[in-house]
Amino acid sequence: MSDTHFGFKTVDEQNKARMVRGVFDSVAARYDLMNDLMSGGMHRLWKAYTLAVSGVREGHQVLDIAGGTGDLSRAFARKVGRSGCVVHTDINEAMLSRGRDRLVDEGLSLPTVLCDAEKLPFPEARFDIVSVAFGLRNMTHKDAALAEMCRVLKPGGKLMVLEFSKVAAPLEKVYDWYSFSVLPRLGRMVAGDAESYRYLAESIRMHPGQAELKAMMKTAGFGHVDVHNLTGGVVALHVGLKC
Repeated sequence: MSDTHFGFKTVDEQNKARMVRGVFDSVAARYDLMNDLMSGGMHRLWKAYTLAVSGVREGHQVLDIAGGTGDLSRAFARKVGRSGCVVHTDINEAMLSRGRDRLVDEGLSLPTVLCDAEKLPFPEARFDIVSVAFGLRNMTHKDAALAEMCRVLKPGGKLMVLEFSKVAAPLEKVYDWYSFSVLPRLGRMVAGDAESYRYLAESIRMHPGQAELKAMMKTAGFGHVDVHNLTGGVVALHVGLKC
């Protein structure tokens, strides 16, 4: 057996997926509201930037991994048109169901697949764009997941990884105070769950920083990787090109 991290805790890697599932089962009902509150609405701008940088256009085939409540899936679907396709996926059934219901309520019927990013059930070279927003840090074997994302991309395709990252040094103290003092309290008041949001803060600190993630993506098979720091490095968008 091998160990991995769950926030700051060390756990058996076979248990991490179950523990992460528990976090998202707990927060699914208030996930969108909490995103708006804890980011001050900035998550909408980060996702809009991801969409713009992706270069998505009509007819494209898009895979949205850890698509959750469907923000990016919805935005991509409006760009690819009827000749394109967006596949909305997540490993967590509660999040995926909530996202599917939101999409249907808005008149969008997208393929919705419950799947593990480390073992994607799609053929090689299937998609023009693969996106994963705020999901990579929760994966047990990030290297395996990145390799799978590369596998299912067409040559010349793009991987868009939008994730919390290493904040700029002048912001570290205030960011730590917000993450470990304010965020759990907000989670308790709004979602009735302080521990899940404490895990969120811890998982961000354990996630690879900008340079390390860029190196991981190159090892996974991406010939070129650009890094876009957003909001002082609170979030970074990594764009990998499959050459």
